[in-house]
Amino acid sequence: MSSANPAAGEIQRPLTGNMLWLAALVLAAANFMVVLDTTIANVSVPNIAGGLAVSSSQGTYVITSYAVAEAIIVPLTGWLAARFGTVRLFVGSMLLFGLFSMLCGLAGSLETLVLFRVLQGLAGGPLMPMSQTLLLQIFPKQKAGAAIGLWSMTTLIAPIMGPILGGTLCDQASWPWIFYINVPIALGCGFLGWNLLKRYQSRIVKLRVDAVGLALLVVWVGALQLMLDKGKELDWFGSPVIVGMAIAALVGFAAFLIWELTEAQPIVNLRVFRHRGFWASVLTISLAFGSFFGATVLTPQWLQAYMGYTATQAGYATAMSGVLAVMVAPIAAQLSSRMDPRKLVFCGVMWLGCVTLYRSFSTTDMGFWQVALPLLFQGLGMPFFFVPLTGLALASVEPAEVASAAGLMSFMRTLSGAFATSLVTTAWDDKANYNHAELVGMVDSGGDALRALTGGGLSDSAAWGTIEQTLQAQSIMLSTNQIFWLAGLSFVVAACAIWLAPRPSRVADTSQAH
Repeated sequence: MSSANPAAGEIQRPLTGNMLWLAALVLAAANFMVVLDTTIANVSVPNIAGGLAVSSSQGTYVITSYAVAEAIIVPLTGWLAARFGTVRLFVGSMLLFGLFSMLCGLAGSLETLVLFRVLQGLAGGPLMPMSQTLLLQIFPKQKAGAAIGLWSMTTLIAPIMGPILGGTLCDQASWPWIFYINVPIALGCGFLGWNLLKRYQSRIVKLRVDAVGLALLVVWVGALQLMLDKGKELDWFGSPVIVGMAIAALVGFAAFLIWELTEAQPIVNLRVFRHRGFWASVLTISLAFGSFFGATVLTPQWLQAYMGYTATQAGYATAMSGVLAVMVAPIAAQLSSRMDPRKLVFCGVMWLGCVTLYRSFSTTDMGFWQVALPLLFQGLGMPFFFVPLTGLALASVEPAEVASAAGLMSFMRTLSGAFATSLVTTAWDDKANYNHAELVGMVDSGGDALRALTGGGLSDSAAWGTIEQTLQAQSIMLSTNQIFWLAGLSFVVAACAIWLAPRPSRVADTSQAH
């Protein structure tokens, strides 16, 4: 083996034995940390909102800002890897992720927290694809399956651990610790990653970047997300600010489409949408993941604010959705290569829809297991949604387009989750206010409840306070059920959309998907 400088792209003494598996654990830990941060904040929103003196709907900016930044940076990963080298990009992203995590914990206002979450998302975006790429690079082909299996397990387990860990840290310490916990992991992975992997540093190539396409992407995605986040506060289109954001998003999106379809080396290869199987798969995953993520973000907020759950209890309930998913994932992977993936996707997404529709009949007197069991069984459908859908999408494009298609699919999935979070939290509040107004005219019109409460020793003001509290709880419960109902219908539409895709003629290599 050549002894040339590793930075020049030559590999020295490949890792073997324990060192190889230590490097695999470092890469898997990096992936685990980034995926964990997509869900760890879900149960922490009420604590963050309370700590920073903002509303819960404003608290969700912590989730959407991270997701949008991560989505925007993913298409740039290939260019960054060529420009700085795969190992330098991985280690640099890891250290920056740790730095911005620490700054998130130190933030004293919502504005600074959102800023550092954006920077954290930009730093973390390349870590998922880079960890996967480096795993495939350091392992011999005959062991690549075991390496990707380890990587995939972290992808499945991290979303389960996120709500549990987030809830426990909020209850036992304080919300900044959901960010501080990343710091030692980032430093350890950065140090070990450089020392173990620098021999695999790729050759540096100064490629041209599609700066115009990137700028247009940031403009239209940022404007649209800000419009969705701030719309309720600013009275939607009654505000010139919201109108301006809507125009910027629309014009920016149109310009982005025109530029990317005519650019020789686009930042996002939109030409892959010419394949019917790919765009049908992206439509399905956007609708289904948006529905799933929106309901997942809403659940802990509802449980903590109106059902009396602690952050830890809400975390355990929310995490139930991942338990059976981990157990069933290997079966879904095997079936994906043996039968029509469209059938698996249809059944998986339809199952998610049926469970979500069942959840739309929730009541305020439900116990923990009445909340948690539907989420537990919902997990059965998740692997039959994600695993075969990824294979179907990548099998629909040309082999040379697989990397671009995988990045674009990841971009759309992440973006749909961010958009759904904003829409769900806004609709939840709006429907609660509407339900409250409707119920006010129906509650105690004869005064019987008021007389019963005052007869029990309560003052008039205390009695009215009790009635108002009950009224608010029922308004929120109705609103929550209405959101679950809409999410369930969205799942059903997504399940039907997969039949727009033709049956794949080959099995795709999904190793580039993330």
